[in-house]
Amino acid sequence: MQATLIGFSAIIMWSLLALLTASSGKVPPFQLAAMCFSIGTVIGLIALAVRPSGLRALRQPVPVWLLGVGGLFGYHFLYFTALRNAPAVEAGLIAYLWPLFIVVGSALLPGERLGWQHIAGALAGLAGTILIVSRSGLSFDDRFAFGYGAALLCAFTWSGYSLLSRRFGAVPTDVVTGFCAMTAVLSLLCHLLLEQTVWPTDTGQWLAVAGLGLLPVGAAFYAWDYGVKRGNIQVLGAASYAAPLLSTLILIAAGVGRADWRIAAACLLITGGAALAAKDLLIARAPQPQQDT
Repeated sequence: MQATLIGFSAIIMWSLLALLTASSGKVPPFQLAAMCFSIGTVIGLIALAVRPSGLRALRQPVPVWLLGVGGLFGYHFLYFTALRNAPAVEAGLIAYLWPLFIVVGSALLPGERLGWQHIAGALAGLAGTILIVSRSGLSFDDRFAFGYGAALLCAFTWSGYSLLSRRFGAVPTDVVTGFCAMTAVLSLLCHLLLEQTVWPTDTGQWLAVAGLGLLPVGAAFYAWDYGVKRGNIQVLGAASYAAPLLSTLILIAAGVGRADWRIAAACLLITGGAALAAKDLLIARAPQPQQDT
């Protein structure tokens, strides 16, 4: 239960992504990723400095590094590519199929049992997410097929990373420090090749960048790694649909968004779906009476 809650803290941190990104000014995406993952690396280095023995966690076989760097950098590379080549609403919705893929894909993991409540909960969360993002309508156009494809690969990348991390459950979370460092370097290279440098222009924008690096693009990845390795991965998958809902509520509270009936309906669908997926954790089963012999 504790590991699942730690994993859920990553979802809460990801809900701050939209507000902090909007507050960071016009910093290009790969430059922003390089800056934020550098801060995320510092978080891990501070933890390793407190526990120098944790440095041994960075000595991992090549498959672990390919998985970690491929997951963190691959997800962001494909997501930015999707947004460059397709409308943001449709691309974002396709990319956010990853929680459903995690729930369904968990059936392939050893020792995991996929129940109807996990699938139903994930589908309810997906329906709630569609309500949130489709307030201005959805229109899938063949002209943006490349962007849609990148968004779908993005969803497969993050769900695959999360599921395979479970297979490497013995690898300590300290190794995420190295994943963040490599992702920062690769993001910097993409920025230098594809973008023009734009720095934050005031203190508020710099604080937003720092907030991104500390929470949704920093500590969240450490919490998620711990959660998917040691917690209930089906519950975390279904509960991940809470992120767009919480993000929208935060934007409304900040005066950036507007509340309507869709938000209320999405709230019911997402929270209900998450509760359904987690029913085995939330409801203690009554002990069976022993038969007299």
